Amino acid sequence: MRNNHIKNLMLSAMFMAIGLFLPLLTGQVQQIGTMMLPMHIPVFLCGLICGWKHGAGVGLVLPITRSLIFTTPPLYPIAVAMTFELAAYGAVAGLICGRSRWQCVIALYRSIIAAMLIGRAVWGAAMALLLGVGTDGFTVQMFIAGAFLNAIPGIVIQLTLIPSVMIALNRTGLVKFRKAHPQKTKGHL
Repeated sequence: MRNNHIKNLMLSAMFMAIGLFLPLLTGQVQQIGTMMLPMHIPVFLCGLICGWKHGAGVGLVLPITRSLIFTTPPLYPIAVAMTFELAAYGAVAGLICGRSRWQCVIALYRSIIAAMLIGRAVWGAAMALLLGVGTDGFTVQMFIAGAFLNAIPGIVIQLTLIPSVMIALNRTGLVKFRKAHPQKTKGHL
C-alpha cells in the first residue's frame, strides 16, 4: 500500500512538471498555442492514472504555480479560475473512471467528457464570482467563447491524445484497464 502511495506521489510530481513545461512548447504556435489547453492534459492523466485525489491536487496547484513562475496565465482572474477548473477535471475524471464497472476506452471517454463539462461549468462559476455577472463582468458570451469556442482545438486534442496514451499504457502493462469481477457481471449480461 505504501509503495502505491509513493508511486502516485512521484507520478503526480511528474504530471506537475509536464503541466509546467508543456505550455512552453505549445506556446511556440502563436495562433493556437493557448487554445491547445496544454495544462489540462497532464491533470486528466494524473486523475485517470493516480486517482481523483492526486488529479485534484495537481489541478489545484498547477495554474497558480505556473503563473507565479512563468507569469502565464495571468494570476487574476485566469489562474485563479483555472485552479478550480483543473481541480474539477482531475477529480471528476479520476472518480468516474475509478468507479466504473469496467475500465476501458468507453469508460475513459465517459470520464473525460463528464470532467470536461463539469470543469467548464466550474470555470464559468469561478469567473462569474471573480468578475461579477453582467455587461461589465463575466457574460454568457464570454463563457461560451472561453469554455467551448476558443477551446475546440484543445478539446479535440484531449479526446484523441488522452485515450491514446491510456491505451498505450494499457498495452505496455504500465497501467492496466480493470475488468469487472465475473461473478458481478453474470446477471447483467
